Amino acid sequence: MELRSKIESDLKDAMRASNDIGKRTLRMVLASIKMAEVEQGGGVKLDNAAIIPILQKEIKSRRESILEAEKAIRPDLILSSQEEIRVLETYLPQAISEPELRAMAAEVITELNASSLADMGKVIKTILSRLQGRAPGDQVSKVVREILQK
Repeated sequence: MELRSKIESDLKDAMRASNDIGKRTLRMVLASIKMAEVEQGGGVKLDNAAIIPILQKEIKSRRESILEAEKAIRPDLILSSQEEIRVLETYLPQAISEPELRAMAAEVITELNASSLADMGKVIKTILSRLQGRAPGDQVSKVVREILQK
């Protein structure tokens, strides 16, 4: 099933069930998807590969909100953001484990003959295209940096 259709269907289910967090979160995601479609040129429908980064961006935004809420000592906002993250994570593909990510990074570094931090960009780009949303970019960047600095 197409990811966008699943999100729209789940939004309808959340509305029927009076699930406020589900409704709010899925509406925000659909708004972000529609905004990206408009930026790409009106009638363009985004495919799953284009929607996954939007979901990851939404999750990252909520993680940043959690950090701010912790500074402000707002447990209600922390809980709300955590629940929204749980809703969003259900639409992402199965995450790759740290050892698998390290192995893939080492393989790509060898493949591209990367030897310094100057090569980091092309390594990360290659890894992210192979992962297809199974790991956030900041995690990939951290792993590649660690390997290249050795």
